[in-house]
Amino acid sequence: MLHAVLTAAAAGDALSLYAGFRAHLAVEGDGEFAYIPEERWAALNTMFARVEQFQVLTVLVCAAVFIMWFHRVRLRAGMLAPTAFRRGPGWAIGGWFIPVACLWLPYRIANEAWTVGLRGAKGPFWPLNLWWASFAGSLVLGRYASVSYRRAEDVGPFLDAVTVGMAADALSIVAAAAAVLFAARLTLMLDDEGDPAARR
Repeated sequence: MLHAVLTAAAAGDALSLYAGFRAHLAVEGDGEFAYIPEERWAALNTMFARVEQFQVLTVLVCAAVFIMWFHRVRLRAGMLAPTAFRRGPGWAIGGWFIPVACLWLPYRIANEAWTVGLRGAKGPFWPLNLWWASFAGSLVLGRYASVSYRRAEDVGPFLDAVTVGMAADALSIVAAAAAVLFAARLTLMLDDEGDPAARR
């Protein structure tokens, strides 16, 4: 289920990337004389609106499923190592909804759970770090692109906002792929931690 919704979210980002490319191709002229014909502008607005609706739907579903999985993982890791966490399991849900703090609280919880899964051994943290860096980066760039898009009154600022949004979409696709790897590895590590045969 988790892999399916992450794939759907990545598909929404891919559609948004395509819409961004279409926006750039719709421009005629160069520099100060660049413009988008009225009929293309109307088509772009319709396309962006539909892509946004699909993205919102997939992101909401993905967020709900991922946060539920994240909470279960925190409970599992907490049972295996109760003293390994600085915060209670409720933060695995609430941490996502605190402005600004949502950019680091879930990462801290994930890092602590990952450490539990490593069982004291020195292991790679790059699946966790890749997921969080690309995810946080996509959030920041996406927010900036959204604000810039609403403020754009000319073709130049509009295309700049679209370009930043495309970068956010690309990072979000990387984040979705990294999340699949991160979730699979962490789930397996914690399952092995609870299996007596895995510790022999």
